[in-house]
Amino acid sequence: MSYFLGIDGGGTGCRAAIADAQGRIVGRGAAGPANISVETQQACANILAAARAALAEAGQGRLDQMTAVLGLAGANVTAAARALQAMLPFRRARIVTDAVTAALGALGQDDGIVAAMGTGSVFAVQTGGRLRQYGGRGFVLGDEGSGAVLGRTLLAEALRAEDGFAPMTPLLRAVLTELGGAEGAISFGFRARPADFAAFAPRLLAPGDAAAERILAAALAQVQSMIEVLQAGRGLPVVFLGGLGPHYAARLQGHWPIRPPKGSGLDGALHLARQQG
Repeated sequence: MSYFLGIDGGGTGCRAAIADAQGRIVGRGAAGPANISVETQQACANILAAARAALAEAGQGRLDQMTAVLGLAGANVTAAARALQAMLPFRRARIVTDAVTAALGALGQDDGIVAAMGTGSVFAVQTGGRLRQYGGRGFVLGDEGSGAVLGRTLLAEALRAEDGFAPMTPLLRAVLTELGGAEGAISFGFRARPADFAAFAPRLLAPGDAAAERILAAALAQVQSMIEVLQAGRGLPVVFLGGLGPHYAARLQGHWPIRPPKGSGLDGALHLARQQG
């Protein structure tokens, strides 16, 4: 019997599912971050750990017999994707960005826009059966509105406030105290990965802090502007995904039709894997 492996990997974690030829999921697994442009070898280790966990739950099949599709953060970096491809043990493997699998899972065959807002961010537009990705450039040069960018912005604002360039607020003071003052925050910034910055993003969602409201308002305006460009006046439905997706969906209601996802990035990956057959 043929089995198919789908992988959904981002900056916070990696999920795997194994399905049979009829599409019935027989095993699932999970592991740590899998952004292949940040740390390709560690991402590969997490991908294989999630795949083996799914295989153990399935109780049948072997990884080297499986057709796999991997939807991964950082897969738009060609060198990283090629390096990962050489490490994989699967019979056949296709690496795409997590935006592709997320959009396929969320939209099915429908036209629409997907805004995946997690540790990173990426957008995709599907019209007439054609899918195109936008953004997803990493939190140093892009990933607008993402958890990593929000967390980094929060720490930067705290340092500005410490220098007197911005008003100090309870949230900013709490973050500085937690990190051991300005020097501690700077030291954290030098060693932190995107997921480490993203861990601070939920602090911004609690109401009442002026700095948090200012940072969130700027992020909302930026995401809204980007989606307006992608809309090009078409009024396409928008599906928000990721840990921050509900936050953006709630605050951008009324601008366009906002729909729940039909399925997940894993569903999209498994759909492509079965097509690869």
